[in-house]
Amino acid sequence: MDKFTVIRMVIAFVLSGVLAFILTPVAKSIAHKIGAIDVPKDDRRMHKKPIPRLGGLAVFFGFLVSVIMLVPVDTELQGILLGSVVIVLLGVIDDSVSLPAMLKLIVQIFAALIVVLHGTRIDVLSNVNIFSDQAYISLGIWSIPVTVIWIVAITNAVNLIDGLDGLSVGVCTIASLSLLMISAIVSEFNVVVIMAALAGACIGFLPYNMNPAKIFVGDTGATFLGFILATVSIQGMFKTYAILSFAAPFLVLGLPIFDTAFAICRRLLHGQSPMHADRGHVHHRLIDMGFSQKQTVLILYLISGILGISAVLLTSSGAIRALLFVVAVIVAALIGIRIYVMATKNINSHKTEDTEQEK
Repeated sequence: MDKFTVIRMVIAFVLSGVLAFILTPVAKSIAHKIGAIDVPKDDRRMHKKPIPRLGGLAVFFGFLVSVIMLVPVDTELQGILLGSVVIVLLGVIDDSVSLPAMLKLIVQIFAALIVVLHGTRIDVLSNVNIFSDQAYISLGIWSIPVTVIWIVAITNAVNLIDGLDGLSVGVCTIASLSLLMISAIVSEFNVVVIMAALAGACIGFLPYNMNPAKIFVGDTGATFLGFILATVSIQGMFKTYAILSFAAPFLVLGLPIFDTAFAICRRLLHGQSPMHADRGHVHHRLIDMGFSQKQTVLILYLISGILGISAVLLTSSGAIRALLFVVAVIVAALIGIRIYVMATKNINSHKTEDTEQEK
C-alpha cells in the first residue's frame, strides 16, 4: 500500500470510531423516545431487563461520514451507500414496531437491486466441474439474482447471530479487518479504507455493547453491517479472477453463513418456516453447554478470527497452508472445549456431593 492509502485508512478508522462512540448516547436517547426498546419476552433473549436497540444508527453515521470524506464516491459506491440507507431506515422502523418478515425481505431485495443496478454484481463464479476446461462460469443475466441472493443472505445471516452482547458487532469487526487485509493484498485500496471505516465504527460502539450491554445494535445495525460486508466483498474479491478470491468471502463470513444454513435446515426438518425464530443458534447451544455469555462470545470471536486469518492465508500463501492452519486450530479448539466441559461437569458434581453431605 502507498503512504496515501495508509493515511486514509488510519483516518477512516479513527474518525468512524470516535463518531460512533460519541453518537451512541444520542442513539440511545432516540431509542427511548420512539420506543425502540428490546423487552425480554422469551427464553431466546439473554438479557433480563429492557434495553434500547438503535445503536446501529451510531455505527451507520460514523461509517457514512468517514467513507464520504475519504473515499471517491463512484457509481458503485453510490449504489452501496443508497442501499445501506434503505436498510437502515427499514431497521429503525423494525426496531420500533416489529415488521412482518416478508415485508422486510421485499425491502432488502429492493436495497440489493439498488446496488446491482449501480454496477456492483457477481459476474463470474468458479467452475466446480473438475472435468471442464473452463475455470470460470460467466453468469450473464443470472448475475443479478445471484448477487441479490448473496447480499440478502449475508444481511440476514449477520442479523441472526445478533443474540448476545457484543457478538454481531465483534464478529463484524473481525470480518472487516480480515477483508481489509485481503483487499490490501489484491490491491483494492478503496475497499481497504471502507473496511477500516466499518471496523472503526464497530469498535467505537463496542464499549456500550459488551456484556452487560447498555444498548443493542438492533436490526438497524446488524442488517446494515451484513449489507455492507456483503456488498463490499463483491467489490473487493468476487471481481478478482482467481479461484482463491471466491473462497475468501465465504471464510471471512463463515460463522454467520454456517449458523444461518444450520438454522434453515433445522427448521425445515422440523416442518417450520425458515423464518421461524428459535433457540437453536450456535450461541444458544454454547450457553446450554454451560458457557457464560462472555465465554461464548469469546469462543465465537476466536472462531471468526481463525476463519479470517485462514482467508488471509488463502489469499496470500495458498490453499494448503490455509487448510493446515484451519485443521490445526480446530483440533486444538475441540480439545480445549472438551477439557472445559469435563472440568465444568466435575466441578458441578463436587458441588452436588457437598450439598448432599451438608443435608
